[in-house]
Parts: sequence; structure tokens; C-alpha cells
Amino acid sequence: MKATRVGYVEGLLDAGERDSRVIVIDGDVSRSTGTVAFQDRFPGRFFNLGIAEQNMAEYSAGLALAGFIPFYSTYAVFATGRAWDQIRTSICNMNLNVRIGGAHSGTSVGPDGATHQALEDIAVTRVLPNMTVLVPADSNQTRQAVLSSLEIDGPVYIRYGRNPVPQIYERNTPVVPGRGRLLREGKHASIIAAGAMVSIALQAAEMLKKQGISVSVADMISIKPLDTELILHMAKTSEVIVTAEDHQVTGGLYGAVVEFLAEHSPHRVIPVGVNNRFGCSGTPEEVLKHCGLTAEIISGCVEKALKKW
Repeated sequence: MKATRVGYVEGLLDAGERDSRVIVIDGDVSRSTGTVAFQDRFPGRFFNLGIAEQNMAEYSAGLALAGFIPFYSTYAVFATGRAWDQIRTSICNMNLNVRIGGAHSGTSVGPDGATHQALEDIAVTRVLPNMTVLVPADSNQTRQAVLSSLEIDGPVYIRYGRNPVPQIYERNTPVVPGRGRLLREGKHASIIAAGAMVSIALQAAEMLKKQGISVSVADMISIKPLDTELILHMAKTSEVIVTAEDHQVTGGLYGAVVEFLAEHSPHRVIPVGVNNRFGCSGTPEEVLKHCGLTAEIISGCVEKALKKW
């Protein structure tokens, strides 16, 4: 068990060693995001701009125009919500090489409650032209997402969490924008998950296996660009697809999947996500349960859908 924010920091440190153009910007939460480690190693390439997310976005745009590769990091709800206009106009409109680290995303921020739980950040970033959206599932994959972002031309949003999650990948497993990963192959149903929900989807698959139901599980780390080939494969080999995300159903992974399938391969898709509500205060596990983001809920959706099919 390791928090994805640990992998984000490991990626920043490796990126800083590889490329002297890497600059890290923080919003007065460097001990929470972990970027204080970058400050310790590269003090001349770290800037704390205070709780001023709009300034962080504009400052990063200026650095990118000067040839640097800035990573600005703060809580996801503020990184994307408070600075959305600046991201849209100054970063995406000019297709600048700015990387946004959305920390403490989804329900992982737990006790901080609804105001700090980013459940809309995927929707507001993936709608922007030129933006790449990566939602890694574990610490190792988060590190690789940071490193792979160095090769991307244009803005990148990397979403990561605070609480520990199971390790799924080896340290150097590559991350490729536009490519997800098929973690297990089944014949009855498919689960497409992202972020913290990937390990929970794997748990659900094991539960369903005991019921004689064979389920495929895919990690859709790249929400934008989407791995359409993987989605088509799952649609062709499964009777029903379930999406699982720690995010609002509207505009997130479910939205991306059904938008594509509606045009290319109409298919029944059942969403497991936050449904038109805000989060609440509690431990991450309590909030996940309260929002219906559990292995039991996923497996139940699969069973119910197959009975109706």
C-alpha cells in the first residue's frame, strides 16, 4: 500500500534529474503534496506562490513560454476549479507545456470534506482542447505518468490521491498517453476503471469469479486521449460494461466511454461513480462506501446487469 502522491514526488525528482528545465510551483501545501522534497533537492527550481491558484497557472504559462517545463501542484479541487479560466485561456489556448498535479483528488482527502474533494476535475480538464488527462492507479504508475509527461507536447493534467492504495504495477511499467491496460481477460462482462478504483475493480472481479462470472478489468489511465481500441475490444467480448471512477459520473470516465461507444459501437454501460452529489467528511474508506464506490457495488451491478441482459 502506497499513496499515489508518493509516486508523483518520485517522478518529479527523477524528472528534475533528467531535465534541468523542470520547475515545480506549489500553492503553500508542499508538505501535503510532497513537493517539499523537490524544494530540498532543487531549491533554485522550486517556487511557492502561496494560496493563489490563478497566479500559479499564469506563472506556469510564462515559464513554459520561456522554455521551461513547469509542474504546478496543489489540491485538485483548487488546481482545476479556481484556475480553470487561466488554464483554458493561457495554457490550453496556446498549447503550452504546463503540467498540472491534482493532489488529494476524489474521496482520498476524506476528513477534509466536500469542499476539498475534487469530484469534477476530470470533467473540467478533459473538455479543454489540447489537454491530456492521466489518472494513474498506483504509486509506480504515477511516477511513470510524470516521466512520460515530459515527452508530451502540450498541457497535461495528472490526478493523484492522498491515501495509500495497493501497488499494481512494477516500478518501470511504461505509461503511454492514449493507451490503457487490460489487467485481466473475461468473457461475461468488463469493468473499465481509473485511478483508485482500479484495485477495487480487481477485488470485484475476484468476488464475481466465485459466482462463476468471468470479468475483464481494464485500467483506463489515459482518459484523454482515450484508448478506443481497448474499449472496442471489451465491447466485442463482453455482454455488459461497467465503469468505475472516484469522480462524478457526468463528464468523467463514464462520460468518455459512452460518448465514444454511442458513435462507434452502441453498448450497455453501467456507471459506478458519484451520482450528482457532493462528498462528505469521513475516512477515505467511509466516504467511498457512502458514495457507493466499493467492490460489492461493482460486483452487484455486474450481476444485476447480466440477469437483465
